[in-house]
Amino acid sequence: MLRVISKIIFMIVLSQSIIFSQEAPRWRAHDLKRPKSKIITPPAQYLPLKPPSDAVILYDGTDLSKWEGMDGEETKWINGDDYFECFEGSGYIRSKQAFGDIQLHVEWAAPLPVEGKSQGRGNSGVFLMGLYEVQVLDSYDNITYADGQAAAVYGQYPPLVNAARPPGEWQAYDIVFHRPHFNSLGMLVKPARLTVFHNGILVQDNVELWGGTDWQKYKPYRLHPDKLPISLQDHGNPVRFRNIWVRELPEVQEEAPNYPPAITLDNDVLDKYTGSYEEKGDDEDWAVRIVRQGSKLYLLRGEIRRDEMIPHSKEKFSLRFTAIDLVFKLDNSGAPVEMNLTFTGDTTVFEKTE
Repeated sequence: MLRVISKIIFMIVLSQSIIFSQEAPRWRAHDLKRPKSKIITPPAQYLPLKPPSDAVILYDGTDLSKWEGMDGEETKWINGDDYFECFEGSGYIRSKQAFGDIQLHVEWAAPLPVEGKSQGRGNSGVFLMGLYEVQVLDSYDNITYADGQAAAVYGQYPPLVNAARPPGEWQAYDIVFHRPHFNSLGMLVKPARLTVFHNGILVQDNVELWGGTDWQKYKPYRLHPDKLPISLQDHGNPVRFRNIWVRELPEVQEEAPNYPPAITLDNDVLDKYTGSYEEKGDDEDWAVRIVRQGSKLYLLRGEIRRDEMIPHSKEKFSLRFTAIDLVFKLDNSGAPVEMNLTFTGDTTVFEKTE
């Protein structure tokens, strides 16, 4: 029995690796031969961007009370005038609040005067759930490997373009992150996805993460909680941050509509509804037709609109894809003489004319 269970688990793991493997081979991490992102000029400065009313404010320019060191102790980062800044040896910091699916806004500035080159120049990082990094780097006139420049998903995806501003100027990341999902056995069933705007420019377009991000290695997914803190990196450079806020995104699926059940009507009954209907009243200017095709009725509105009618009773119908309800007034033979069409709360009365 144990051998059978082990075989089943092995097959599940194998199928998972097949499902989430990419068809094309990936670039090796930090390959200098990987094409560099095209350099563009971002639009005129629009920062700081005010948070919306439903945002969780992680830094408003006053203090670092929403952050802590990775050991849970008070952060060593310096709180300045409407910004905070790391320094060499200050260590990574993390938000005290944990998050799953989010929209994240972060503003940052690379240091002046410029020191260092490549990865040693204005380096930091924004880590979603502490595991998935969007790289922070001074990428203005600074050559480095493609998957390590500003707005890269570190070690995985270079940005679509290089939208960096000069060092010392404030820049912004707007990130949409959807966490990975695991099943009850701790196996991946849905990988994480990231969308990133750098200075208002789309640079990561709903990319699927291979796993956790790291230096010189590929890290496969490992089971972790549904919510974890955001962390910021100390890479030894005095990068500044300000105006950080989060919007938590709902993960609950929308409830299915509770529409009345459909019934089946014989074709001879359906034929009684076919014909022309004209709007009643002094301003008669709207006419519709009902036709039968096979065992279905269709409402024709003008030359373009053709909508399937779903019967719920002999008097009540609805359109399949549009929230329009139809109520018929029937004569003694069961033939319609009048139709009430209701859309967005307004009812129009039609008289059958043919």
